[in-house]
Amino acid sequence: MAIRVLLVDDQPLLRTGFRMILEAEQDIAVVGEAGDGLQALDQVRALQPDVVLMDIRMPRMDGVEATRQITGPGRDGPAKVLVLTTFDLDEYVVEALKAGASGFLLKDAPANELVQAIRVVAGGEAMLAPSITRRLLDKYATHLPSGDEPVPDTLHTLTDREVEVLKLVARGLSNAEIAADLFVSETTVKTHVGHVLTKLGLRDRVQAAVYAYESGLVRPGAQ
Repeated sequence: MAIRVLLVDDQPLLRTGFRMILEAEQDIAVVGEAGDGLQALDQVRALQPDVVLMDIRMPRMDGVEATRQITGPGRDGPAKVLVLTTFDLDEYVVEALKAGASGFLLKDAPANELVQAIRVVAGGEAMLAPSITRRLLDKYATHLPSGDEPVPDTLHTLTDREVEVLKLVARGLSNAEIAADLFVSETTVKTHVGHVLTKLGLRDRVQAAVYAYESGLVRPGAQ
C-alpha cells in the first residue's frame, strides 16, 4: 500500500514542488495539502495520512503546536510528523521534536532525501542525522540538565543494557551501529529499543534521545 502523505506549508509553490517529487514515486501518495496548522488538524482527521510533512513557521497555528496535537494523547490516527525547516539550527526544531515529531528535514534537501525521509518515518524510524542530533542538543545545552540532578524514577525501570542502548540512541547511532558497538545482533538492539520506548512511554527514538538529555543521563557535549 502507498504511504499517504499530507503536505503542510504556507507557501503554495513549495507544496506544489513537494507534490511533484512525491507523486513520481509509486509507493507514495499525496492525499492532501494545508496552508497552516489549523487546516492541518482538520486534514489529518479527514484524510488519516501516514506521514505529515510539516512546516514550522506558519500563520494561525505553527507547526510545533500542530505537531503536538497530531501526535499527542487522544490523537485521531497513526500519523507521524516530519518537520520541514529552512535552517538546520532552527530553535523551534527542538520544541517540535519534544512535541512528537519523528524527525526533521531541511527544505533545500535533495529530492531523494525527501523521498527517503518519508519512507523512513512511515516505517516507524526517526529521521535525524547523528550530527544534527548532537548540534541541536549541544546548542540548547543551557536549557537542559547539567547531569547533577536526581535521575528520574522512570529511568530506574530500565535494565543496565537498556540504559546503554538509550545512551547510544541519544548519540544518534542507528540500530546497526549500536549492535556493532555492543557486539549483539541488530534484532536484539531492536528489542531493547522497543523495551525502552515502552517503559518510558515514548513515541520513537527522537523522543528517547531528548529524554536522555533532559533526564541528565547524557550530558550535552559529552562523547
